[in-house]
Formats: sequence, C-alpha cells, structure tokens
Amino acid sequence: MADAEIKPFKVDITKDEVDRLKRKLKDTRLPPKPIVPEAGNKYGPTYEWGKNLYDAWINDFDWYGHQDRINSAPHFIYEHQKDLKIHFVHARSKREDAIPLIMCHGWPGSFYEFNQVWNQLANPEDPKQPAFHVVVPSLPGYGFSDWPPRAKWTLQDTAAVFNTLMHKLGYKQYYFQGGDWSHWIGREMGTRYTDSCKLIHFNFAPSPLPPLSRRGRQEYTDRELEVKGRVDDWLEDHMGYAIEMRTRPHTIGFGFNDNPMGILMWIGEKYNEAAGPENQKKRHWTQHILATASIYYFTDTIMPSMLCYYENVRHEHFADFAMEPSNRITVPFGFTSFWWDTEPSSKRAVERTGNLVYYKERDDGGHYAAAEDPAGIIEDVRELAVQEWHKAIA
Repeated sequence: MADAEIKPFKVDITKDEVDRLKRKLKDTRLPPKPIVPEAGNKYGPTYEWGKNLYDAWINDFDWYGHQDRINSAPHFIYEHQKDLKIHFVHARSKREDAIPLIMCHGWPGSFYEFNQVWNQLANPEDPKQPAFHVVVPSLPGYGFSDWPPRAKWTLQDTAAVFNTLMHKLGYKQYYFQGGDWSHWIGREMGTRYTDSCKLIHFNFAPSPLPPLSRRGRQEYTDRELEVKGRVDDWLEDHMGYAIEMRTRPHTIGFGFNDNPMGILMWIGEKYNEAAGPENQKKRHWTQHILATASIYYFTDTIMPSMLCYYENVRHEHFADFAMEPSNRITVPFGFTSFWWDTEPSSKRAVERTGNLVYYKERDDGGHYAAAEDPAGIIEDVRELAVQEWHKAIA
C-alpha cells in the first residue's frame, strides 16, 4: 500500500479535549424532572434513561480505553481527487487467501461500530474459517473523514469514492457489508460496480412484501405482519428526527455541535429505539453509545452527518427506490434479518430487489448488528463468503 494518496493515521484525542468534554458535562444543567408526571417513553426516551446516560458519561467512562480499542487496527487517510479525505481502518489479514471486505456504517453510527469484528474477521483463530482484509471507512461528514465537498453529495457519490479506495488498496474485487444508509452504498455497488463488487451482505434492506392475493393478510407470516406494523409505526411516530435533518440541518447543527448532551440525546434516542432490549441492559451498550457520542463531539461532525438525510431518498420511499429496475442488485447478495431492527424484512420481500442467495433470521440484535451481535455478523459474513465468493469471482 505505497500509494502517495494514502497516509497512516492514528486516532489521538488530546487530553485538553477530553478534559474539556468532562468540564462541559459537569457544567450541564439537566431538566429537573420529566416533562409531565408519569411521562414514561411517550415523549421520547424516558427521563431515567437520559439521566443514567449522563451519569455514566461523567462517572463511568474512559475515552482512552475506547481509543486503544479504536487503534487496535491500523488507520489511514485517503485523499480522493484533492477535495475529499476519507478516514478508514485497514485490518489486513496475515493470510494470502484473505478476501477483501469493505464494511460501512450509517447514522447515527460510525466506523467504531465494527471494532469487535475487524480483527476477528482478519485473523480467525480457526484456520478453516475464511479470512478477510477488512476496510472500514468513515462516510464523508462522519468521524475523521472530510465533510462532503459540495451540495447534492449522495450515497451514490460515496459508493464511487469507496470503490476507488478499494482499487487504490490493490483490491480489484471485493465483498461489501453494511446496513442503515450504507445499504444504498452497497446497492449502488451491486448494480453499477459489478466488475469490482462481487458479493454483498446486508443487515438492513428495506423491501416491500409481495402484493396480497384474495387470501389477504392470512398469506403473511407472523413475522411479516409484525414487521409491517413496526414500519407503519416508525413512519408515523418516530420520524421527527429525520424530518428535521432533511430540512433544517444548520439549525440543529449549531445547537448540538458544542453540546455533548444534545448530541447524546439526539443520537442516543435511536440507539434506544432500534437496538435489542437485552443489549440495552448491558454496560457494554451504554459504553458504545457514549463512545460514539464522543466521536461526534470530538470531530465536530454531528451537523455534516445529517446530510445523508438531506441529500438522499426519504424513508417512506426506501422500498420503492429498492424496487426500481435500475437499482436491482445483480451480484449475489445475502441478508440477515435482525428481529429488533426498525425494518427486519423477510426473504420474499428482499429477494424482490435483487439476486438474493443467502437469508437468515436472528432474534436478538437490532439495527446496529456489528455492535450488538458481533459473533452473529462474523458468522453470517463468513457463511456467505464460503457459499459464494469463489463462484462470484470465477
């Protein structure tokens, strides 16, 4: 990897910045009580949830422990055409037969979502398991990547940059994994970069169920009915955050940029709503949320991260967009349906949008699959590779 456009990088947040975050948190005045008596979760996350996160950030959070985990694999900066620098993790395998794999996050995630999987995928303990050269970039406007260089920057533009990055790393053919907004990056790669992107795994794939026949709702499985109801509820009662970001990102960007608790509650609400309930009881999950909020705070990226909502397809049009013939995935792809996701979908829905060759259902994790169920994502990425990689590149 001797390309002059790619330079080593290390995440190194100064003590002054960490101390400043601590000071701002300690100087924060929280609302004195819930908005109304017995508010519960009707008005957003419960008051207790927000207060407990705040207390944990002050009393039970060590940034440098997370920074050590972040730096457990090498980091680099790729300068794309002089106007965009992309940060990425590159966990290269020791094995010559390793498969190039790019793993991408969405909102409100970050590259840190994959910290429990990049080294395990690169160098598995069992030599019979496939190994991977794992590349985890920060999307433009996130983390240590530059902000998008112009207005109307879409996820399709990001797909073109990431495809070029993989080529710069010497990976002419590669495997893609992602969810959330990165579903659209993978879909672009699987329709227009098929000489390079040979295999895809999603943990989020918005897709419409086939039309009902005269038998009506009885044709749908219990899981499909649950998902349909959940999607309807999400679009009706949980989209305030998306509407604000796709219309007035400057407004909330100014409000949140130097406001740690603002960032925490803005992104934390989604970690509260879209993760599995058992994960939410764990200290590890609290720590992950706090580390992610810290990354947004330290890098001044809560505002530019909102551009995904401003410049791309709206949530209510996700399934229709995936069904457009021009967006149909032609390379082999797999999908894991996590029960607690916002839209777990089903096999016969997802297969309508492309060349689905692998499908699995998991009942524990949710929207943040690599962070919630790293062992499950590792297993599914490996299974799909064993099943399809050599056929795909033949």
